[in-house]
Amino acid sequence: MKKVTEEVFERLIADIPELGICRESIFGAFNILNHCYKNGGKVLICGNGGSAADSEHIVGELMKGFMLKRNISQCESKKLKDAFPEDGEYLSANLQGALPAISLVSQSAIIFAFINDVAPDMVFAQQVYGYGKEGDVLIGISTSGSAKNVSNAVKVAKAFKISTIGLSGEKGGVLNELCDITIKVPSSQTYKIQEYHLPVYHALCTMIEMEFFYNTGDVKDENEIC
Repeated sequence: MKKVTEEVFERLIADIPELGICRESIFGAFNILNHCYKNGGKVLICGNGGSAADSEHIVGELMKGFMLKRNISQCESKKLKDAFPEDGEYLSANLQGALPAISLVSQSAIIFAFINDVAPDMVFAQQVYGYGKEGDVLIGISTSGSAKNVSNAVKVAKAFKISTIGLSGEKGGVLNELCDITIKVPSSQTYKIQEYHLPVYHALCTMIEMEFFYNTGDVKDENEIC
């Protein structure tokens, strides 16, 4: 873990001391995400209601620059300029390094087709089966920890060796039994759980970004030779 990454982690606990009880699980979730991305994997995310909005929010922080400007590599820029001499400069200047992530709540056609034709509580599970591969990560968000469509998705993920992270309230629910790591924030009230989830996943997104895009200037671009 880079020093700047550790500083993000420690600042979260310093700013919100009550999250100190989640220290081990947050660190564990970071390690799972870090391993996934280092090995070319992607992250799938699902939840209901406010947690569905959180799923979209997390994707937004991972797929583009969040706390850092994520320039694409010189090699990638060259490919764009070689392929499109007139537009390559604009294309390369306006692309940002991405950490692949998919929100399963935004796939409206498959969601409603599955609700109508098959089983409503399997809408996320079907997408995990279709999108996921060994080495990916599923983040399941449920304030109760027991949302059926989320837990079914986790079960499918585990069967196919997709790592699982749960975000829940203090009881953890079914996710606490199923997930590789469950971050159980210290509340049983839905709105308060959601308020705690936001700084937790913001910290995780920042930590991952620091690991992959923070550069002090003395690190050679690994993609320099095309």
